[in-house]
Amino acid sequence: MATAVPERTDDDKSFGTSRPTDSHRAPRDPGPRNTAVLVGFTAATNLADGVMKMALPLLAAELTASPALVTAVSLTLTLPWLLVALHIGVLVDRFDRRWLLWGASALRLAAMGWLTVSAVTAGITLSQLFTAGAVLGVADVLASTSGSALVPAAVPEAGRERANTWMVGAETVGQEFAGPFVGGLLLAAGTGVALGMISASYAVAALALFLLVGRFRADVPAPDAVPVSVNSRITEGLRFLWSDRLLRTLSVVVAVLSAVWGAWLALMPLYAKQAMELGPQEYGILFSALGIGGLVGTVAVSWLNRLLGARRAMFADLIGTSAMVALPAVTTSIWAVAAGAFLGGMGGTLWSVNARTITQRMVPDGMLGRYGAAARLFNFGAMPLGAALVGLLAELGGMRLAFAVFAVAVAATPVLFLKNVTPAALELRKGPALTP
Repeated sequence: MATAVPERTDDDKSFGTSRPTDSHRAPRDPGPRNTAVLVGFTAATNLADGVMKMALPLLAAELTASPALVTAVSLTLTLPWLLVALHIGVLVDRFDRRWLLWGASALRLAAMGWLTVSAVTAGITLSQLFTAGAVLGVADVLASTSGSALVPAAVPEAGRERANTWMVGAETVGQEFAGPFVGGLLLAAGTGVALGMISASYAVAALALFLLVGRFRADVPAPDAVPVSVNSRITEGLRFLWSDRLLRTLSVVVAVLSAVWGAWLALMPLYAKQAMELGPQEYGILFSALGIGGLVGTVAVSWLNRLLGARRAMFADLIGTSAMVALPAVTTSIWAVAAGAFLGGMGGTLWSVNARTITQRMVPDGMLGRYGAAARLFNFGAMPLGAALVGLLAELGGMRLAFAVFAVAVAATPVLFLKNVTPAALELRKGPALTP
């Protein structure tokens, strides 16, 4: 049974914001220009991220043989999502989001510039990698939260599905294909070259933001408004997410899916080596199936939405993610496991594009930062938990059992999804490209 979102008026301050008006979100059509800028910005930053997330752990491995220390360098890149995401969400709802993107770019350039200079002079130390990783992690939270909140003001509603599709595609290419491949070539040419090219990509992305057209600051409180503490604003964002059945359901389901992805990514290298007896080349083929599925999803999402509707397209992710972890539990065939990875990658793209489009239509502009930060806690917070749990399960009962447990976890999500993400609930948020 569908539950409607409680109606909120301008006089209702329980969520700390007023309902957005059509004039505030993309008041005029800037044409394809803003979409092109956002896709270009996303492509450049994710290419740099893909190179950087491969380069920093490899540099750490050259400085220490401790698996814990090498893993800790990677952890610095993601830990800020758990530590500062909610506070950054408050900033995103208070200040100009394009300026915040420039601020994130400045942090990235400062960190990478420091490492580049060190690489070509005295050499990089492990403490520098920890420090730079933490700064880059905070910058990633700031850029991701600001960029997501900026889309509704930059792109008219009719064009958001297309913009989200191309942005998700750019993320997939940068993080899973081009980034690691380019990173390997650049590191072979020299550490300074690799770090310098990362800095150049971040700089190009920052310059592209000058081409955006529009106003990118949320509504500013009236001068006589009662000051609200940061913690109160964080609470408003969490309460807004949890009070709406549709948003709450999407967040809970994505937490399960993200935990499954974290588990698959953490355990698959060992499973491929020991159980499947794959060499590096075969494992590369297996892992690339994940990215290929994501790219196919990018190309097909608009067509599938027209054919099936957004609800069924998102439901396909539950099937794809289930296959991704269920197949390793029952077979060691590289082609079967790769097929599961392909379905998981494709489903992930279908979910990401549609979830972004839905939430951008229904979340008030003044709440986008806090909502986005809270929602990402479910996403990024669940991945390390899934990785830790799958390791424990594999240690106690074997790798196949560990995959099977996560397959069962995904199998429990369709009931929650179908009960709450109903055609009636989606109809309330229906727009030009959203059909239940």
